[in-house]
Amino acid sequence: AGCPNLGRHISNLKSFGVPVVVAINHFVTDTAAEVQAVKDFVAAQGSEAIVSQHWEFGSKGSADLAKRVAEIADSDVSQFSPIYPDEMSLFEKVETIAKRIYHADEVLADKKIRDQLKLWEKQGYGHLPVCMAKTQYSFSTDPNLRGAPTGHSVPVREVRLSAGAGFVVVVCGEIMTMPGLPRIPSAEAIHLNEDGQIEGLF
Repeated sequence: AGCPNLGRHISNLKSFGVPVVVAINHFVTDTAAEVQAVKDFVAAQGSEAIVSQHWEFGSKGSADLAKRVAEIADSDVSQFSPIYPDEMSLFEKVETIAKRIYHADEVLADKKIRDQLKLWEKQGYGHLPVCMAKTQYSFSTDPNLRGAPTGHSVPVREVRLSAGAGFVVVVCGEIMTMPGLPRIPSAEAIHLNEDGQIEGLF
């Protein structure tokens, strides 16, 4: 599921008109064959993958990646363009993201949600971008649907206006927006050893 998922991310980023560099977050347990497999896959997508060993060597380990990204940034090859115009309706913006980025077939939203979006448009907020809040584990709203799924539905559970920040939050599926903790918080591994030293920070 890993490479198809990566391929979808590369394709999505390119749809914004920008070049893509993939950073391989290298760990000491990674084999040369695994790293090469990722590089070959990325090359087949028309992009470049660079190993970053910051986990082991700090900033020195990511120097090659940083230099390459800087070169591309300075080359002016980027032709960035949003995937929807500001004047598009809020619900159409949601549909555009769902279909073009998530490869969903449809967006499911009841009348109450659609009416709320229309009201915000009448109040002058229709030009705002939308921020999709959904599981990070899948392109769908089902965290168990891995890889690069297609043909799924995106159910909208709630919409929130963040007028000060300047965007509309669209809550999809079962997702908790705060706090942003992983399944197993890192704090559970932090403790003091017999010498009174902290262990488990890294």
